[in-house]
Amino acid sequence: MDFKEKLKARAEKEGISLTPKQLGQFELFYKMLIETNKSMNLTAITDEDEVIEKHFIDSLSCRRVVDMSQIRTCIDVGTGAGFPGIPLKIVYPEIDFVLVDSLNKRVKFLKDVKEALGLEGLEALHGRAEDLARDKSLRAAFDLCVSRAVANLSVLSEYCVPFVRTNGYFVSYKGKKGLEEISNAQNCMNVLGCKIEKVDDFRLEEDEAERLLIRIKKCKGTPKLYPRKAGTPSKNPL
Repeated sequence: MDFKEKLKARAEKEGISLTPKQLGQFELFYKMLIETNKSMNLTAITDEDEVIEKHFIDSLSCRRVVDMSQIRTCIDVGTGAGFPGIPLKIVYPEIDFVLVDSLNKRVKFLKDVKEALGLEGLEALHGRAEDLARDKSLRAAFDLCVSRAVANLSVLSEYCVPFVRTNGYFVSYKGKKGLEEISNAQNCMNVLGCKIEKVDDFRLEEDEAERLLIRIKKCKGTPKLYPRKAGTPSKNPL
């Protein structure tokens, strides 16, 4: 099978029906990812089947814990090469997305992807979450925040929750170590005005690694103190 046939079949197993246009967008994204990766460190995963499973299908797993039909705005914090934001945008084109990364080279790549794939309603921003979360146009502006970034849940929540409107959600994509992080995150949840509402423990069919999706609901406004200045959350987690 070629790339599009593989992806179509794999997505259907997850209950996701992809149009010919969407399959073409995923294929072009894959080609750009592999080509750009030759000169820039975007991903260690380059095998076609592994990219489909560990990047594309994994990114779309958010739908397991969130009714995406109820989402109008989403921000992806620490998006890197565009995961989970780009796959989610392709499948849910009606949602407006903002992708945030602290490395300008990656943001330029994301802007090139946006242009090549014709993704309207998508913005890629260069900056640190600690700084951008103080921008009035971004703070408490999103129905959903997603992140596959590698950081402790308490640290990541301090970065992400300020972007979410009250009664909106933050979904953290984690490996099995996330369970331990959950047990240490209660103080963080209290301080930020949110609560862990659902934890989905699952494995993808083609990959035995255990995965967690942690859905956090924002119950009230985040105190103005948070996020603290750059570097502080990771050095001194809540």
